Amino acid sequence: MSQVPKHVPFELSGSELRDAVVQYATNPIYLDNEDWENHDNPYRRQLRPQVLPHLDYDKVPGRENVLDYTSLAVQRLLTSIYEADLVFFPKSGLEGKEEDFKAFYSPANRALGERIRPALERYAFGFLDDEVETSGKWTRASLDTYLDSLDMGGGEEQTSVEAAITGSSDPERAARMWLVQFAPDFLSEASPMMRNVLGYYGQTQSEWFKVVIDEYGYGVHETKHSTLFERTLESVGLKSDLHRYWMYYLNSSLLLNNYFHYLGKNHELFFRYVGALYYTESSLVDFCRRADRLLHEVFGESVDTTYFTEHVHIDQHHGRMAREKIIAPLVEAHGEGIIPEIVRGIEEYRVLIEVGDADFSAQIAWMDGQQEFQKLHGPVYGALKEGRVEAPVARLVEPRGELSNTHCHEGDELCHIVSGVMRFESGLGSSLYLRAGDGVVIQRNRLHGANIESDECVYEIHSVGDYRKCLS
Repeated sequence: MSQVPKHVPFELSGSELRDAVVQYATNPIYLDNEDWENHDNPYRRQLRPQVLPHLDYDKVPGRENVLDYTSLAVQRLLTSIYEADLVFFPKSGLEGKEEDFKAFYSPANRALGERIRPALERYAFGFLDDEVETSGKWTRASLDTYLDSLDMGGGEEQTSVEAAITGSSDPERAARMWLVQFAPDFLSEASPMMRNVLGYYGQTQSEWFKVVIDEYGYGVHETKHSTLFERTLESVGLKSDLHRYWMYYLNSSLLLNNYFHYLGKNHELFFRYVGALYYTESSLVDFCRRADRLLHEVFGESVDTTYFTEHVHIDQHHGRMAREKIIAPLVEAHGEGIIPEIVRGIEEYRVLIEVGDADFSAQIAWMDGQQEFQKLHGPVYGALKEGRVEAPVARLVEPRGELSNTHCHEGDELCHIVSGVMRFESGLGSSLYLRAGDGVVIQRNRLHGANIESDECVYEIHSVGDYRKCLS
C-alpha cells in the first residue's frame, strides 16, 4: 500500500518552493489583519507572507518540532488551500465582500495553492512516517483483535485537557479557548469526509454517505451538526462566523483538521481515512460525554451542549457503521492487503490527538502564567545586560495600532520594552500591558502576538533559546 507521499520529481523544493509559497500568500486576502478578530469574512486568513521567504519547507521536522513556527505557517497555508474546495459565505451576506470572494475562489489562487500543496503536505505530515509502524502480516482476525483492543475512553480520571481547563486560573477563558480550537472542523463538519463519497465504488459508498447525511442533520438545517455547534459558541459569549478567531487557532488544532483534508484530498490514502474515520467516530462518544460534563461544570446551565449530547447518541451508531458496514466490506472486497493502511490511519490520528492535547494544555498554562513570565523579565534581562548570557537581539520601532499577528518562536525569547506601551496577547482573552522597562519571557512554540497602544513603541526581542540558562 502507499505511504506518506515522498519528495517526487514534480514536487517543488528549495527556492522554487519558497517563491511559490510567497506568491500564493501575497494575495491581499492573506495579509496581516489590523484587528485580533476577522469580522464575518470567511475569505480573510492571516498568513504573514512577510515571514514566509525566510522559512525552510524542505526538511521534514520530527515530532519534537511539529509545533514550531514553520509548521504553524504550513498548517495555515494548507487550511486555506484545502478550503478553496468548499463553499463559504458570510452570515451577513456577500455585499461588500465580493472582491474577497473572487480572490479566494479565483482560478489563480486555487492553482497556486495546488502547486505548493504536495510539498507542504510532506512537510506537515511526514513526521508520521517515524511515529507509526504497521508492517507485518495482518489478517481479518488480527484486525478484529486490534480494533477490540483500542481504548475508546470511558474512565473517570480527568484527561490532560480537562485538567488544564478546570485547573486554570480562569476556567471560562480556558474553555472558550478550547471551543475555538474546534471551529475549523465543526463549523464545516463532514466537509473533508465528502471528498470520499464521490465517485463509484459500490455499497460501501452508500454506507459512508449515510454518515454524511447524519452529520448534515438529514437535510434539516436546525439539526445540522455545525448549526448545533454555533449555538454552543454563542451560548458562552463567542461569535460563530467562520474563522473569526483565526489568530487564536493553535498549530495542533489546524494539524488535526488538516489531516482529514489531507487524507480525503489524496485518494491513494483512502483506506487510511477509513481507519481514522472509525477511530474518531468511536472515540467521540466518550469525548462528547466528557465535553458535556466539562462545559456544564465551567459555565453552569447557560451553556448549550446539544452538539455534544447529540454526538453521544449518533456516534455510537457511526462507530458500528464504520466497522461493520465500511471496514469489513472493504476488506472482503479488496483483500487483507488494505489492512495496514486502515490501521495506520487509526494510529496516525492517535498520535495527532496526543500532540494536540499536549499543545493545548501547554497554551493554557502559558496563558495562566503570564504574570510569572512577566516577573522573569527582570532576572533574564539582567543576565543579558551583564553579559552573563549572549543572545541575538532585534530592535523594533512601531507606531500606534501596529498589530503583530499571532505567531510563535522556535526558542524562548525575551521581549523588553524600551519606550511606549504594548499590549501583549497570549491567547483569547489573555493579555498583558507592557510599559517602558517592562517585558515578558516568551516560551518556545507558544502562540502570541502584540499591539502597540502608544504613539510609538520601541522594543527589543532577545532570542535567548532557553530562558532558564539566564537564571543559573
